[in-house]
Amino acid sequence: MKKLAIAFLVVCGVAAAAFFQVSAQEASSAGISPADTAQAVLDFNTTCAGCHGENAGGGDRAPALVDNPHLRTLDTGGIAAIIRSGQRGMPPFANLPQAEVNRLAAWLQSLNISGLQSAPPQQVAAGETIFFGAGGCSGCHMVHGRGGSNGPDLSAIAARSTTAEMDQWLDNPTSMMGTKSLSICPGWAFCADFQWAMQNIVLKSGEKLRGFARRKTEREVALQTLDGKFRMLPVDQIASIVQEKRSYMPQFHGSAAERANLLAYLGTLGGISAGPIEQGVRPVTQAEIDAVMHPRPGDWATYNGKRDGNHYNRLAQISVKNVKQLQPQWAFVPGGVGLEGEPIVVDGIMYVTGGPQVCALDARTGLSIWCTPRTNGLGVKRSARDGQSRDDQAPAPAGPNRGVGILGDRLFYTSDDAYLVCLNRLTGAVMWVQPLAEPSEKGKIYTSASVMIVNDLVITGIAGGDTPMRGFIVAFHAGTGKEAWRFYTIPKPGESLSETWVGRALETGGGATWHTGSYDAQTQTLYWAVGNPYPDTDPSERGGTNLYTNSVVALDAKTGTFKWHFQFTPYDTHDWDATQSMVLADTMWKGKPRKLLMTAQRSGVFYVLDRVTGEFLLAKPFVRKITWVDGFDPKTGAPHLMPGGEPTEAGTKTCPGVRGATNWYPPAFDPQTRLFYVMAAEDCGIYRTKGRIFGNNPDPSDAGLRLVRALDIETGNIVWEKPMPGPQETNYSGVLATAGGLLFHGEVGGDFAAVDARTGKTLYRFRTNDSWRATPMTYTVNGRQYIAGMAGQVLWAFALGTQ
Repeated sequence: MKKLAIAFLVVCGVAAAAFFQVSAQEASSAGISPADTAQAVLDFNTTCAGCHGENAGGGDRAPALVDNPHLRTLDTGGIAAIIRSGQRGMPPFANLPQAEVNRLAAWLQSLNISGLQSAPPQQVAAGETIFFGAGGCSGCHMVHGRGGSNGPDLSAIAARSTTAEMDQWLDNPTSMMGTKSLSICPGWAFCADFQWAMQNIVLKSGEKLRGFARRKTEREVALQTLDGKFRMLPVDQIASIVQEKRSYMPQFHGSAAERANLLAYLGTLGGISAGPIEQGVRPVTQAEIDAVMHPRPGDWATYNGKRDGNHYNRLAQISVKNVKQLQPQWAFVPGGVGLEGEPIVVDGIMYVTGGPQVCALDARTGLSIWCTPRTNGLGVKRSARDGQSRDDQAPAPAGPNRGVGILGDRLFYTSDDAYLVCLNRLTGAVMWVQPLAEPSEKGKIYTSASVMIVNDLVITGIAGGDTPMRGFIVAFHAGTGKEAWRFYTIPKPGESLSETWVGRALETGGGATWHTGSYDAQTQTLYWAVGNPYPDTDPSERGGTNLYTNSVVALDAKTGTFKWHFQFTPYDTHDWDATQSMVLADTMWKGKPRKLLMTAQRSGVFYVLDRVTGEFLLAKPFVRKITWVDGFDPKTGAPHLMPGGEPTEAGTKTCPGVRGATNWYPPAFDPQTRLFYVMAAEDCGIYRTKGRIFGNNPDPSDAGLRLVRALDIETGNIVWEKPMPGPQETNYSGVLATAGGLLFHGEVGGDFAAVDARTGKTLYRFRTNDSWRATPMTYTVNGRQYIAGMAGQVLWAFALGTQ
């Protein structure tokens, strides 16, 4: 079995990841004769030199292909696929004769032999013992999730370095500064400096610091200290900086045999394989768990800010009295378009996902500390030597990602093709990668929203409810990546006392769980929303109520044990996923304190439940255009369906539209006003059982309208609303409520706005000139409150006054 690997590499500023690990025999036998080499050079200089330079030495339009870190990770089949199909700005050469492509690929591979090798197992084992023992390497360097973070991760060192380079690195680390050291530590800014430039900094306060300068600008130094912390230092606070002359890494002084053993071990490091860490992992500590479960005031440590699903924050420095003084402080482009993510901020560091990458930023200035490619899980394209077309398993495109979770020195996110990825918080290196689904399910399911951290578990769900899959919620141990429990949202017949599918259960499917859940620490209960059944609008193959689709399920967070469920839309035929935020609040209800669960559903109905028992308390439409229901059972909350709303082959107009009266973007509940805020859409759609059933499905004669609405939680009545004329599909912003009496949101026209939470009056606007598909969040750094959010391709941060 060939070993899957992830190698995080940077080629001309473009990230590349996840390739097959090749053996030394495969790497050293390009199989090209002198005659073919001469012909390949001639072909290259005729066809490719205009960009890549003569003899692949590099040009002004494209990088050198000699000693290229990217090409080192590929076999001839992989290189041939790039020539044939092109990539990222390089055009395809589909018309070249196959023989010429093969020659070029073999020649290029011969110029890029990596350090990957096959040494005797006993020699590799001896080298591993040196690395993690007497050699002291793991004190700074991490391999496969084991070791320290005061140096680059070496899990893929052999895929991007030759054996000679690694040998020289051991012999004289200081001499490796410069361009070649980039192969040793991709992703580390000022990598050459890192190799030898330990910084000794004295602040004007008298404090002395020692560490690595991960970023330097004229105004700021991002220092990584040896105790595993980031210190973001404005230059006006620095009295002196002294840069050490030699590498922090010492020369290797072992015997020749020990050096050979160590190189043998390093030569096997071609990347991270899928699966949990089996040994040597540092356990998650109780202090780390406490820090993330009870974050400091001013931190935004998880999706929604807190695990109660409520986009409300007690920060009040920015208020109705001074919000007009709000000014943009910085902007950052995390990559990708139509960004939907929500940053998290812990200890003054912001972690944000874009389309292609994960980045760590100074939350005060937006300075990038590191960015690492956001892999598509393993995202592997099979090589020609496996007898399959490389296009058969191309990775999913890097679409919007809604954010990361954090626990101690680990960050977590889900990939486009259904992997959970654990990164090191300081370096951005991969610690482990775990597939979310069984191999038989791959290709049918995709990623979810941000993960949820509950104690030492990483909990997430899965998208793909518009395909014949079986949804689930799954928890992994944060330290090792081992699966802790899994709950399927479509029970098999006989698996539950509750009603299951009628008909061919697993040939239909659905029940996706792609939105982040909520958690009640007091009862240790996890509340997770479940999506629509499949087929979405053609119910001919299913019947009954289709549990647990369009429901909220309450689970024991530690074991995944089922507690109760409530189904919002039984037998859904309009693709109205229930995957909206479940807002948990302890507040008054009908004159008595009660533990509530509140949610505004895509179906257009606002619900209130008792979250301890699941008892139904209230259902009330929050939109006026609603044609599928005209009442609810006062005891069970079951909807009374109106006739004539079922999809037909010709098309049936029904309200709300297929995108829903709201969607995944967060609502908020303000305990001061006792109002529930939701971004609503008054819209209808034409629903068909066949043909073009998705998209906006609009009724051209009845245009939609997007509004912010404030609801009375005890009646569901609309207290105030703010209409936003324009193309309502351009805005997918949720809302952020704060103790300053404000509600923040993106507008249809592209503005960032703040309104009075009691009245809905707009108090502040800033023109971003792009559509909002993300929701603002808030945090503090050094006692100063910021509001941040992503419009289009840009992450903006606002605060009162100027820096």
